[in-house]
Amino acid sequence: MKYKDLSSLGRQELIEKEKALKEELYKLNYQRYSGRVEKPHNFSLIKKDVARIKTAIRQTEMRSQKEKAEKR
Repeated sequence: MKYKDLSSLGRQELIEKEKALKEELYKLNYQRYSGRVEKPHNFSLIKKDVARIKTAIRQTEMRSQKEKAEKR
């Protein structure tokens, strides 16, 4: 997932994607503890995607705060 793709999405869509990725990470952790992980590199990929999404959410919040401040 690239940041350019995320920047075009709305805040609510980003939150939904974050929830879906966290759920997938939870399932992978369950597989890890049961001893049958097919693709262990997915842990780091999903964590990085979650971080990108959180960054995009924060930037949209900062952008909206800046717009509100400029209106005053």
